[in-house]
Amino acid sequence: MHRPGDGRVNGIFLTGTDTGCGKTCVGVALAEAARAQGLRVRVLKPVETGCEERNGALVPADAIRLAEAAQDRRGLDLICPYRLRLPAAPDVAARKQGVEIDPARIEKLYHEASAQADLVLIEGAGGLLVPLGPGLDMAGLARRSGWPLLLVARARLGTLNHTLLSLEAARTRGLRVLGVVVSQTTPELPDAERANLEGLLARLPVPFLGELPFGGRRLVPELDPGALLDALARA
Repeated sequence: MHRPGDGRVNGIFLTGTDTGCGKTCVGVALAEAARAQGLRVRVLKPVETGCEERNGALVPADAIRLAEAAQDRRGLDLICPYRLRLPAAPDVAARKQGVEIDPARIEKLYHEASAQADLVLIEGAGGLLVPLGPGLDMAGLARRSGWPLLLVARARLGTLNHTLLSLEAARTRGLRVLGVVVSQTTPELPDAERANLEGLLARLPVPFLGELPFGGRRLVPELDPGALLDALARA
C-alpha cells in the first residue's frame, strides 16, 4: 500500500469521452470502494463549470459529491479551486467570470493531496481536448499530474468513435491510460446500443475495467482499488 509521502504514484486522472458521460458517478464508486478497503482517499475537481450560486457562493455539485464519497473534509479551495458559474467550456466560463486558470496552482494541489492519501482521484472537466486557457487543455493538465488516465465512456450510440478518438488523443500526447469504464447514463440500454458497446469492447487497445449501471454505485464487475494501486505502482 502507498504510504503518504513515499513518492509512489498514487493518483488517477478521470477523464471522459464528453461531458455528462458519468465521470463523477465513476469517481464516487471508486472512492467508496477504496474507503471500504480502508484506504485514505483524496479527491480533486480542479475546474467545475455550471456552479449554482447559493448565499453568495458558487457551489460545485460534482466536487461536493466526490468529497462526500471520499470523506475528504478539506476545504473546497483545496478540492475545487476554480468554481465557475457559466455552464460552458472552462476557458469560456473563466473569461466570462474574469478568472485565469493557473495550472501551477492546480499542480501544487496534486502534490499536497498525494502526500496525504493512499489514493487520489482527480476528475477533469469534459474530455481531454477541452480548453482551459491559452495553450492549455485538459490533456495538458493531466500531463502535469504525471498520473495515468482512466477513461469514462458513455454507453450509447456514437461511443465507439468517441472512445477510440479519446484514446488516440491520449496516446499521441504520451498519456498512459489504465483502462476504460463504461457508464450507463440512461435507465434502459436498447439492443442496438448494447451491440455497439460490444463492438467497442472488441476494439479497445487498453483494458476494459468494468461498467457502471444506471444509478449504480458499484462497477460490474467490481473494481478493486487495491489492484488499481498495484497498477499505479507499475506506472
